[in-house]
Amino acid sequence: MPSELSTDLRDPAQDDRTTRFARSLLAQAGLGLEGEAPWDMLLHDADVPRRALAQGNLGLGEAYMDGAWDCEQLDEFFSRLLRAQVPDQVSPTALIWHALQARLLNRQTRQRAWTVGERHYDLGNDFYAAMLDPRMAYTCAYWKDADNLAQAQTAKLDLICRKLGLQPGMRVLDIGCGWGSFMGYAAEHYGVECVGVTISREQCEWAQKRYKGLPLEFRLQDYRELDERFDRIVSIGMFEHVGRKNHRTFMEVAARCLDDEGLLLLHTIGKNRRRDVPDRWIDKYIFPNGDLPSIGQIGDAADGLLVVEDLHNFGADYDRTLMAWYANFEAHWQYFASELGERFRRMWRYYLLSCAGAFRARDIQLWQWVLSRGGVVGGYQRVS
Repeated sequence: MPSELSTDLRDPAQDDRTTRFARSLLAQAGLGLEGEAPWDMLLHDADVPRRALAQGNLGLGEAYMDGAWDCEQLDEFFSRLLRAQVPDQVSPTALIWHALQARLLNRQTRQRAWTVGERHYDLGNDFYAAMLDPRMAYTCAYWKDADNLAQAQTAKLDLICRKLGLQPGMRVLDIGCGWGSFMGYAAEHYGVECVGVTISREQCEWAQKRYKGLPLEFRLQDYRELDERFDRIVSIGMFEHVGRKNHRTFMEVAARCLDDEGLLLLHTIGKNRRRDVPDRWIDKYIFPNGDLPSIGQIGDAADGLLVVEDLHNFGADYDRTLMAWYANFEAHWQYFASELGERFRRMWRYYLLSCAGAFRARDIQLWQWVLSRGGVVGGYQRVS
């Protein structure tokens, strides 16, 4: 990692102006470039401001991965940056084509849908086991009455079961079942049978072995192929991969697979503004082809198909969840360092802490929707 500011600059005069402009933007969020406060940037390369202003978070994130800058509290840096809406004042021309692609193209076709499974979820079960809780739940935990990650994840799973009103003998579909945390919990504690679909081979094989003997079926399958009836449907942390061009298709699948008296629980990260497009750094390095929905987009997708019975936002809990994952990641990094390397460590640190900061700033949300086929007679009773 360079220890001094780079002197190999394309245009020193322009870089000076760029740095001054970057400094003025950061000052609006109470941030600096010299690392004086733990949430300040500390530059090791004078080219960082130019990269960030030219390419937005993609340039800033890649510069961090390159070791061109550091920050003692990266999560708080992003929380302050987003709370002050500093990124809204930067509109790199490089984002225009990315925005057009997100709005005009279907980036989550049946062929492309498998990419995120191969590149992210198939990273290695041992790696995720070291970072997650014992049940391998890779979605926001529910910290209302919990003291640690395992308790919070169990509380989340139980909350979902209670919201769905699960009863012994019910048949439940899990769209995007991950490592089977919900299915295993629901079968063990509520006596249901479950079918889960995932686009991750690693997840599917792991879950089949972990829950052998329970009435659970794990399938390596695209959700669009489903066409059978279930008493309840759940989708936890998968809708972020569906894409705006397929939101309606997802709801059509849910409607045709849901029993007339059934309920669907949709647990998803969401964005505050419909017009926002996927983050280029997250898209390139973490979740390829991901696309966070807005409340309006989800409403449009369900229009005329399903009735929204309940909407619960506990996005602030994702901050604490991500920080717990980060603590586990750092505590176990020694076991993966030689295989994955320092650049991966900085990439993963940037991913976990920048997302924690975004949830802390309330820039993104976590919603649990409960939907029905034709409306619950007498009204749905909120569970918390």
